[in-house]
Amino acid sequence: MKETGTFSNAVEDYLKVIYELTACGALATTTQIAERMGVAPASATGMVQKLAAATPPLVMYQKHRGVELTPCGRQAALEVVRHHRLLETYLVQVLGYAWDQVHQEADRLEHVISEEFEERIAQALGHPAYDPHGEPIPGVDLKLPSESLLPLADLRPDQQAVVRRAGDTRPEFLRYLEQLGLTPGERIVIIDYSPFDENLSLRITGQTQMLVLGPPVTKQVFVEVL
Repeated sequence: MKETGTFSNAVEDYLKVIYELTACGALATTTQIAERMGVAPASATGMVQKLAAATPPLVMYQKHRGVELTPCGRQAALEVVRHHRLLETYLVQVLGYAWDQVHQEADRLEHVISEEFEERIAQALGHPAYDPHGEPIPGVDLKLPSESLLPLADLRPDQQAVVRRAGDTRPEFLRYLEQLGLTPGERIVIIDYSPFDENLSLRITGQTQMLVLGPPVTKQVFVEVL
Protein backbone atom coordinates (compact mmCIF):
# COMPACT_ATOMS: atom_id res chain seq x y z
CA MET A 1 0.00 0.00 0.00
CA LYS A 2 1.35 3.43 -0.92
CA GLU A 3 1.09 5.98 1.85
CA THR A 4 -0.81 9.14 1.09
CA GLY A 5 1.87 11.75 0.49
CA THR A 6 3.81 9.61 -2.03
CA PHE A 7 2.08 11.66 -4.72
CA SER A 8 1.49 15.40 -4.86
CA ASN A 9 -1.78 16.81 -3.54
CA ALA A 10 -2.84 17.63 -7.11
CA VAL A 11 -2.22 14.07 -8.31
CA GLU A 12 -4.15 12.65 -5.35
CA ASP A 13 -7.05 15.03 -6.05
CA TYR A 14 -7.19 13.96 -9.69
CA LEU A 15 -7.07 10.27 -8.80
CA LYS A 16 -9.89 10.70 -6.28
CA VAL A 17 -12.05 12.58 -8.77
CA ILE A 18 -11.46 9.97 -11.48
CA TYR A 19 -12.32 7.24 -8.99
CA GLU A 20 -15.59 8.96 -8.09
CA LEU A 21 -16.51 9.59 -11.73
CA THR A 22 -15.82 5.97 -12.74
CA ALA A 23 -17.34 4.29 -9.68
CA CYS A 24 -20.44 3.32 -11.71
CA GLY A 25 -18.30 1.57 -14.33
CA ALA A 26 -18.25 4.24 -17.04
CA LEU A 27 -15.13 6.01 -18.27
CA ALA A 28 -14.56 9.60 -17.14
CA THR A 29 -14.19 12.31 -19.77
CA THR A 30 -11.61 15.06 -19.46
CA THR A 31 -14.49 17.56 -19.56
CA GLN A 32 -16.07 15.92 -16.50
CA ILE A 33 -12.72 15.86 -14.73
CA ALA A 34 -12.11 19.53 -15.53
CA GLU A 35 -15.55 20.51 -14.20
CA ARG A 36 -15.00 18.61 -10.94
CA MET A 37 -11.50 20.01 -10.49
CA GLY A 38 -12.48 23.55 -11.42
CA VAL A 39 -9.82 23.85 -14.13
CA ALA A 40 -9.74 24.38 -17.88
CA PRO A 41 -10.23 21.25 -20.04
CA ALA A 42 -6.71 21.65 -21.42
CA SER A 43 -5.27 21.56 -17.89
CA ALA A 44 -7.21 18.39 -17.09
CA THR A 45 -6.06 16.75 -20.32
CA GLY A 46 -2.46 17.64 -19.51
CA MET A 47 -2.67 16.10 -16.04
CA VAL A 48 -4.38 12.97 -17.36
CA GLN A 49 -1.59 12.53 -19.91
CA LYS A 50 0.95 12.94 -17.11
CA LEU A 51 -0.81 10.29 -15.01
CA ALA A 52 -0.91 7.93 -18.00
CA ALA A 53 2.82 8.42 -18.61
CA ALA A 54 3.81 7.81 -14.97
CA THR A 55 5.85 4.75 -13.96
CA PRO A 56 3.83 2.69 -13.28
CA PRO A 57 0.87 4.31 -15.12
CA LEU A 58 -1.87 5.60 -12.82
CA VAL A 59 -4.59 5.90 -15.49
CA MET A 60 -5.41 4.53 -18.91
CA TYR A 61 -6.37 7.32 -21.29
CA GLN A 62 -7.78 7.03 -24.80
CA LYS A 63 -8.42 10.29 -26.61
CA HIS A 64 -12.12 10.88 -27.34
CA ARG A 65 -13.04 7.83 -25.25
CA GLY A 66 -12.14 8.62 -21.69
CA VAL A 67 -10.09 7.84 -18.62
CA GLU A 68 -10.01 5.00 -16.10
CA LEU A 69 -7.69 4.12 -13.24
CA THR A 70 -5.07 1.40 -13.49
CA PRO A 71 -4.83 -1.01 -10.52
CA CYS A 72 -2.03 1.15 -9.10
CA GLY A 73 -4.05 4.33 -9.63
CA ARG A 74 -7.12 2.77 -8.04
CA GLN A 75 -5.12 1.72 -4.97
CA ALA A 76 -3.73 5.24 -4.58
CA ALA A 77 -7.21 6.74 -5.04
CA LEU A 78 -8.78 4.40 -2.48
CA GLU A 79 -6.14 5.35 0.09
CA VAL A 80 -7.09 9.02 -0.31
CA VAL A 81 -10.79 8.13 -0.21
CA ARG A 82 -10.23 6.17 3.02
CA HIS A 83 -8.52 9.15 4.62
CA HIS A 84 -11.23 11.53 3.42
CA ARG A 85 -14.20 9.49 4.62
CA LEU A 86 -12.63 8.60 7.96
CA LEU A 87 -11.89 12.28 8.54
CA GLU A 88 -15.47 13.25 7.68
CA THR A 89 -16.75 10.65 10.14
CA TYR A 90 -14.38 11.83 12.88
CA LEU A 91 -15.36 15.47 12.35
CA VAL A 92 -19.06 14.61 12.73
CA GLN A 93 -18.94 12.00 15.47
CA VAL A 94 -16.16 13.41 17.67
CA LEU A 95 -15.88 17.12 16.92
CA GLY A 96 -19.57 17.82 16.41
CA TYR A 97 -19.49 19.14 12.85
CA ALA A 98 -22.70 18.98 10.80
CA TRP A 99 -22.64 16.64 7.81
CA ASP A 100 -22.75 19.61 5.42
CA GLN A 101 -19.60 21.18 6.96
CA VAL A 102 -17.05 18.38 6.66
CA HIS A 103 -16.30 17.87 2.96
CA GLN A 104 -13.92 20.80 2.48
CA GLU A 105 -12.24 20.23 5.84
CA ALA A 106 -11.57 16.60 4.88
CA ASP A 107 -10.32 17.71 1.46
CA ARG A 108 -7.62 19.76 3.16
CA LEU A 109 -6.64 17.17 5.76
CA GLU A 110 -6.71 14.00 3.65
CA HIS A 111 -3.30 14.70 2.12
CA VAL A 112 -1.36 15.24 5.33
CA ILE A 113 -2.37 12.57 7.85
CA SER A 114 -0.06 9.58 8.31
CA GLU A 115 -1.07 5.94 8.09
CA GLU A 116 -0.65 5.68 11.87
CA PHE A 117 -2.96 8.63 12.42
CA GLU A 118 -5.47 7.13 9.98
CA GLU A 119 -5.48 3.86 11.91
CA ARG A 120 -5.89 5.64 15.25
CA ILE A 121 -8.92 7.47 13.89
CA ALA A 122 -10.38 4.19 12.61
CA GLN A 123 -9.84 2.52 16.00
CA ALA A 124 -11.34 5.46 17.89
CA LEU A 125 -14.44 5.31 15.69
CA GLY A 126 -14.80 1.53 15.90
CA HIS A 127 -13.74 0.95 12.28
CA PRO A 128 -16.87 2.43 10.65
CA ALA A 129 -18.02 1.04 7.29
CA TYR A 130 -19.74 4.25 6.12
CA ASP A 131 -19.16 7.99 6.40
CA PRO A 132 -21.84 10.53 7.47
CA HIS A 133 -23.15 10.80 3.88
CA GLY A 134 -23.54 7.03 3.59
CA GLU A 135 -20.47 6.57 1.38
CA PRO A 136 -18.57 3.31 2.03
CA ILE A 137 -15.19 3.67 3.73
CA PRO A 138 -12.48 1.44 2.22
CA GLY A 139 -11.04 -0.92 4.83
CA VAL A 140 -7.39 -0.99 5.78
CA ASP A 141 -7.01 -3.50 2.92
CA LEU A 142 -8.66 -0.89 0.65
CA LYS A 143 -11.61 -3.18 -0.04
CA LEU A 144 -15.13 -1.76 0.02
CA PRO A 145 -18.13 -3.26 1.84
CA SER A 146 -20.58 -4.99 -0.51
CA GLU A 147 -23.91 -3.28 -0.98
CA SER A 148 -26.87 -3.14 -3.33
CA LEU A 149 -28.32 0.34 -3.66
CA LEU A 150 -30.63 2.04 -6.14
CA PRO A 151 -31.28 5.71 -6.81
CA LEU A 152 -34.54 6.82 -5.25
CA ALA A 153 -35.65 7.76 -8.77
CA ASP A 154 -35.96 4.03 -9.68
CA LEU A 155 -38.61 3.29 -7.04
CA ARG A 156 -42.33 3.06 -7.74
CA PRO A 157 -45.56 3.17 -5.65
CA ASP A 158 -45.84 0.83 -2.65
CA GLN A 159 -42.11 0.10 -2.56
CA GLN A 160 -40.39 0.65 0.78
CA ALA A 161 -36.74 1.46 1.31
CA VAL A 162 -34.13 2.81 3.70
CA VAL A 163 -32.16 5.89 2.76
CA ARG A 164 -28.46 4.98 2.68
CA ARG A 165 -26.53 7.67 0.83
CA ALA A 166 -26.49 11.25 -0.41
CA GLY A 167 -24.80 11.18 -3.79
CA ASP A 168 -24.35 14.96 -3.87
CA THR A 169 -22.16 16.36 -1.08
CA ARG A 170 -22.69 20.05 -1.81
CA PRO A 171 -23.54 21.73 1.53
CA GLU A 172 -26.75 23.27 0.19
CA PHE A 173 -27.99 19.88 -1.02
CA LEU A 174 -27.17 18.19 2.29
CA ARG A 175 -28.94 20.96 4.22
CA TYR A 176 -31.98 20.53 1.98
CA LEU A 177 -32.10 16.77 2.65
CA GLU A 178 -31.79 17.45 6.37
CA GLN A 179 -34.68 19.93 6.24
CA LEU A 180 -36.78 17.25 4.52
CA GLY A 181 -35.70 14.60 7.04
CA LEU A 182 -34.38 12.49 4.16
CA THR A 183 -31.10 11.40 5.77
CA PRO A 184 -29.30 8.03 5.97
CA GLY A 185 -31.19 5.51 8.08
CA GLU A 186 -34.66 6.93 7.42
CA ARG A 187 -37.29 4.50 6.15
CA ILE A 188 -39.61 5.64 3.36
CA VAL A 189 -42.59 4.38 1.36
CA ILE A 190 -43.40 5.49 -2.18
CA ILE A 191 -46.95 6.81 -2.57
CA ASP A 192 -47.14 7.93 -6.20
CA TYR A 193 -45.10 8.44 -9.36
CA SER A 194 -45.75 10.93 -12.17
CA PRO A 195 -44.41 9.71 -15.56
CA PHE A 196 -44.84 13.19 -17.06
CA ASP A 197 -42.32 14.98 -14.82
CA GLU A 198 -40.82 11.91 -13.06
CA ASN A 199 -41.78 13.30 -9.66
CA LEU A 200 -42.04 10.85 -6.76
CA SER A 201 -44.46 11.28 -3.88
CA LEU A 202 -43.26 9.59 -0.69
CA ARG A 203 -43.66 9.55 3.04
CA ILE A 204 -40.98 9.14 5.69
CA THR A 205 -41.91 6.65 8.41
CA GLY A 206 -43.16 8.49 11.47
CA GLN A 207 -44.12 11.62 9.52
CA THR A 208 -47.55 12.59 8.23
CA GLN A 209 -46.40 15.04 5.57
CA MET A 210 -46.00 13.71 2.04
CA LEU A 211 -42.94 14.83 0.09
CA VAL A 212 -43.00 15.41 -3.67
CA LEU A 213 -39.49 15.27 -5.13
CA GLY A 214 -38.18 15.64 -8.66
CA PRO A 215 -35.22 14.01 -10.46
CA PRO A 216 -32.60 16.55 -9.28
CA VAL A 217 -33.15 15.12 -5.79
CA THR A 218 -34.29 11.55 -6.43
CA LYS A 219 -31.30 10.78 -8.67
CA GLN A 220 -28.89 11.88 -5.94
CA VAL A 221 -30.39 9.91 -3.03
CA PHE A 222 -29.54 6.20 -2.88
CA VAL A 223 -31.63 3.66 -1.03
CA GLU A 224 -31.76 0.03 -0.01
CA VAL A 225 -35.06 -1.49 -1.08
CA LEU A 226 -36.83 -3.53 1.60
